[in-house]
Amino acid sequence: MDVGGVGYGLLVTSEDFGVLAVGKDFKLYVHEHIREDSHDLFGFTNLDTKKLFELLLSVNGVGPKMALNILSIASSSEMRKAIAGGDAKFIQAANGVGKKVAERVVMELKDKVGLAGISSDSLLQSTSAQHDEAAQALIGLGYSPSDAVTALHGIDGQLSPEERVKLALKGGK
Repeated sequence: MDVGGVGYGLLVTSEDFGVLAVGKDFKLYVHEHIREDSHDLFGFTNLDTKKLFELLLSVNGVGPKMALNILSIASSSEMRKAIAGGDAKFIQAANGVGKKVAERVVMELKDKVGLAGISSDSLLQSTSAQHDEAAQALIGLGYSPSDAVTALHGIDGQLSPEERVKLALKGGK
């Protein structure tokens, strides 16, 4: 990052890294983390992501790099849904996050992630879609997570993901 001719290195999420381009102007929300042995800057293109990052830092055992790893596996809204839905396994997918830390994140932040307007049904649908290969395939074809889950509803879960997708595209059963 170049600010008034001074260059700074920032750590960013995978999602933000894909959006940022050399030579283009961007507005970044920066979190400064100072310790005895380091001075790190974390940049976010979205204020909501920065706020979730800071919430993650409040969890015992979650440092700034682990929080960044957690936010790199999904968008901040998807991560908020996973936390509110109690999906510790989803959080465990982040590099360096074990079962205990993931469960602690869910336990400590479940009521703090700010999802009052989201129904428990849509939380269930979005988190179940993230762990279903057939749902992921439908999402890849343009379905929303809730539409993918709805399309697969009633189709035998024991079938291969390919068969389930074919049946869902045909309208079920």
